[in-house]
Amino acid sequence: MAVTVYRGDIAYAENEKTLRTAEASYLVVEDGFVKNIFPQLPEEYGELPVTDFGRGLIIPAFSDLHIHASQYVQRGTGMDKLLFDWLNDCTFPQEARFADMEYARRVYDALVRDLIRNGTFHASIFTTVHYEASDYLFRLLDRKGLYAYTGKVNMDVNSPDFLREETEESLRSTERFLAEHGDSPTVKPMLTPRFAPTCSEKLLKGLGKLAKKYACGVQTHLVESIAEVKWTLELFPQYRCDAEIYEKCGLLDGGQSIFAHVIFPSEEDLSILRKAGSIAVHCPDATANVTAGIMPAAALSKRELPIALGTDIGAGAEAAVYRQVSRAVQLSKLKEFFEPEGNGRLSFAQAFYMATKAGGSVFDRVGSLEPGYRFNALVLDGLEDDVGPMAPADRLERFCYAGDDRNIIARFLDGKPLEAE
Repeated sequence: MAVTVYRGDIAYAENEKTLRTAEASYLVVEDGFVKNIFPQLPEEYGELPVTDFGRGLIIPAFSDLHIHASQYVQRGTGMDKLLFDWLNDCTFPQEARFADMEYARRVYDALVRDLIRNGTFHASIFTTVHYEASDYLFRLLDRKGLYAYTGKVNMDVNSPDFLREETEESLRSTERFLAEHGDSPTVKPMLTPRFAPTCSEKLLKGLGKLAKKYACGVQTHLVESIAEVKWTLELFPQYRCDAEIYEKCGLLDGGQSIFAHVIFPSEEDLSILRKAGSIAVHCPDATANVTAGIMPAAALSKRELPIALGTDIGAGAEAAVYRQVSRAVQLSKLKEFFEPEGNGRLSFAQAFYMATKAGGSVFDRVGSLEPGYRFNALVLDGLEDDVGPMAPADRLERFCYAGDDRNIIARFLDGKPLEAE
């Protein structure tokens, strides 16, 4: 049994209301899992060397449950456009470039480096319709040992000619992707229909059969904008709501379902998501940048819908989930101010929980420093002023508002040090 001991200040979200902190404490790791946290090191570990981080703050690594890997190089551009103009003018032409494998490798390598540098070790990631590029990203994530869901995007209608797939070919290539990528211990293939308007009912029902056959989940966008909601129901008039399309087509039967945005859900949408055990992903920067709307995150969390955070690169401008923690709090206050009826604000603890334990819940025992969780962790430093010490919770909050990757002085994945490139 491999046992390691670390000393420092510690912070993690036990639940959405409780941020646990421990100063000058010892964290014991056995075979890559947290054994426990102790104010004094027990005698049984007394002979072991201790890695002492001093005032360093040990926290769980982050989970980003909505990334468009292919959009990495367009982050921070085209931000004066609204959602559909941004897609048509910027995003779709950019995604077409992933037919070029040299280009795809360069972009995906850069994205994964940036995720590691910013402490994101668990992610749910869209690629494009291109099989070879999607295969490359899957294998890259696997080599790095990151925890991830990823899948080849499906889109066979209402799409540019240069990205639109033939329905049967889309299903064949998707089944090939599922069949060839089932052996990784940390990266799992996931069905990835872009969103209902770009998928025919035939395609969605075919994906539903694959969900059952391969016991795999689905990631997609849901009720991101008012225009999208209207368009979707015009295209699928036989369904009551957006979520029912995925439910009736069988896409919620195979595994975890991850729905990005969920800004304008109906009561029927929420009922279906809760029944399926889905998780909704709040992407604060992205929805502000392309003006889709503000998720009523505080209100939805009170209704027992699990919520995680996502950067939504490239509508989101950076790969730092911790920045989405602060943005989520800010947007919840704006939502409450302008729409006080039925809305509330998020606490910092709640938003940090979304970025760690809630997002980590779709993987295997990640997102916390409680006993039994994988030691996927970061160590933060350089967050205090010269005038005096700050409490761990205050340093963590400052990191999410004003810190960056330079404050991350150590990274651990499955208990082993992980170097940022």
